[in-house]
Amino acid sequence: MEFTAHVFVTPKAAILDPEGKAIASSLHSLGYDDVVDARAGKLIVLHVRAADQGAASARVDEMCRRLLANEVIEDYRFEIGGEEAGTS
Repeated sequence: MEFTAHVFVTPKAAILDPEGKAIASSLHSLGYDDVVDARAGKLIVLHVRAADQGAASARVDEMCRRLLANEVIEDYRFEIGGEEAGTS
C-alpha cells in the first residue's frame, strides 16, 4: 500500500525563532493584533510504500529521527493517511 505522510518540523519552544517573530510582527502591522505568537517551520510531504499504516508510521518516525529533524533544536510530528486522490 502507499501512504502519504505530512511531517511538520518546528523549532523547539526554547529556541529563538526570528522568522516566526518577523511573521508575527508583520501580521500586527497589517492589523492582526489577535496573533499572539508565530512559529515558522517546514512541511515535508512523503509518499511511502508499506504493508500497513503502522509500518509506514514506524518508517516515517525513523526518517524524522535520522534526517528530517534535528532533535536538539527541533520538534516534529507527522500525520499518515492513504494516498490522496488529487492535488490542487
